[in-house]
Amino acid sequence: MAQDVLEALELDRVLFVPAARPPHKDSEGLTPPSLRARMVRAAVVDDSRYEMADLELRREGVSYTVDTLEALKEQYPRARLHLILGSDQWNAFGEWHKPRRIADLAHLVVMTRDGTPPATVDPGFTDGPPPEFAEVQVTRLDLSSTELRERIRQGRSIRYLVPEEVRRIIEAGKLYS
Repeated sequence: MAQDVLEALELDRVLFVPAARPPHKDSEGLTPPSLRARMVRAAVVDDSRYEMADLELRREGVSYTVDTLEALKEQYPRARLHLILGSDQWNAFGEWHKPRRIADLAHLVVMTRDGTPPATVDPGFTDGPPPEFAEVQVTRLDLSSTELRERIRQGRSIRYLVPEEVRRIIEAGKLYS
């Protein structure tokens, strides 16, 4: 999906930013951030257009997107930042921490893959209309992270469903089983 967005918008590169402490998930049972970062690095190692950025992993407290964008804006003051969201995330974007500020810092990009146009969805803004965004149709891969974890719990193979080095990390760490 990242490749579809990179090509559609002619982006220079895409940063993958694993959250240390996601605000919407209970940290109990969450894969350690260092392992998630290692898996992201392994997945993007062969393509210089993609990079694993560890700024949320180095920051204390809950990982809020607005804080990350503020840090990126400071680090790259002349860059035009884009925030790439799945349509599922867009559906509740108005409930995020400081969503209007996020939209000020980065151009919002909503990936769609199920045919539901994001313009027809109410992202939950209570203080006016939602901010502008670009919609990018991405290749549909009908496999979620939840389904991958369930396959692992059932002892089924994930070979060819994730990059090989990521599969090795998951198996060596006995993750999700």
